[in-house]
Amino acid sequence: MSSISQFVMDNWLNLLALVWFLICFKGYMYYARKRSYETPCLASVLHMYRKEWMTRMLTRDVRIADTTAIANLERSVSFFASTTMLILAGLMTILGSTQQAIDVVADIPFTFHATRAEWELKILLLITLFVYAFFKFTWSLRQYGFVSIMIGGAPGPEEHISQQQADAHSNRIAKMTSMAANSFNLGLRTYYFCLAILGWFINPWIFMGLTAGVVFVLYRREFKSSTLKTLMMSAGE
Repeated sequence: MSSISQFVMDNWLNLLALVWFLICFKGYMYYARKRSYETPCLASVLHMYRKEWMTRMLTRDVRIADTTAIANLERSVSFFASTTMLILAGLMTILGSTQQAIDVVADIPFTFHATRAEWELKILLLITLFVYAFFKFTWSLRQYGFVSIMIGGAPGPEEHISQQQADAHSNRIAKMTSMAANSFNLGLRTYYFCLAILGWFINPWIFMGLTAGVVFVLYRREFKSSTLKTLMMSAGE
């Protein structure tokens, strides 16, 4: 029997859990992006609100409120980016004291015995995902910065541009704002899936269950939540 076959037989449950996680993680990202073009969801509905926002922004002489709103959004993203760096520092610390962490978790009921190498691989997976989230948050920050520049360079009402030009400006700025929000959303989704990985340190079955639970929660919030229904209400309702 080859070493690869032996490795698969010895670690089939962990490999199954990892494959299930990757299918859920990448599959939901793909599903949510494709579905947003076909059915109302938080991303698509909020884009319409951003379009209305930027259309009204072009009619204002003073745009302090608009730039303040963008700054508030940037602060939220900046908080998560900074928090991600702290989490990465903590994970690197745990990576250097793996045995102590194994001893702590070993006392939890239903815990599967894991070798030091398995623990380190799980921590490396967490580090990889949080690095991915950090890149998404920082890219979102840059995109919000681009939105601020685009608002600053948008024509004022005294320039009397055509309706076609006004629509082009509002669509372009709204799209950039939605791109920034989507990058932030990807970072947040990664946080949710990282929480599911914590179950892997206890039991692969718990890990798979939590992963499925994260997908369910994300789907309910983005496609079936009362928040979405409220956003879809017309002004007269």
